[in-house]
Amino acid sequence: MFLNKPLVCAISLSLAMAGCATTNAEKGATIGAVAGAILGKSTSNHKDKRLVWGAAIGAIAGAAIGDYMDKQEQEFREELSGSGIDVIREGDNIRLVMPSNITFATDQSYISAGFHQTLNDVASVLLKFDKTLLSIEGHTDNTGSEQYNQTLSTKRAQSVKQYLISKSIQDTRLKISGFGESRPIVDNSTERNRALNRRVEIQIIPNTAP
Repeated sequence: MFLNKPLVCAISLSLAMAGCATTNAEKGATIGAVAGAILGKSTSNHKDKRLVWGAAIGAIAGAAIGDYMDKQEQEFREELSGSGIDVIREGDNIRLVMPSNITFATDQSYISAGFHQTLNDVASVLLKFDKTLLSIEGHTDNTGSEQYNQTLSTKRAQSVKQYLISKSIQDTRLKISGFGESRPIVDNSTERNRALNRRVEIQIIPNTAP
């Protein structure tokens, strides 16, 4: 993999900062920011990608990661019970799957008013557990053109991001991606299946220290 000059410079600067840090926590936060930069560079195709993802947030020491994410998962399950959002644990990460039938009107990218309170609950947990990075990912079914679906999925992810920012979630924690119709969870052979594929997911990733 080849890194462009701005990214190489950012990594070099961050490593230099890590060398000057006086505590392990400071070093962990800096190195975590470098990892976020590389991850954001390698996994995102949208215009909103940042050179440094999550540079302003703290890191979690290795031994504490599991407990930190366990507690966060439990709070999500309590806050989102009955909301229609699926809370899925994947190793040290948490994934929130939000189907479009409860988040967006058909063919629209603005968040439905009835979903505001549920997103408020999501934000309240994210504010408590602020040492995580959030990848907001939009998906569609295969109805319509590929380019249209790509644009719509990105706009929906952006809408969720902006709403979370309005609820005091740090901008530097957030990254968006639009995947259009490229990542269905089921085939698009029925309307029920297409509804499942129209969704926004939030990947919640611990910002880890070495």
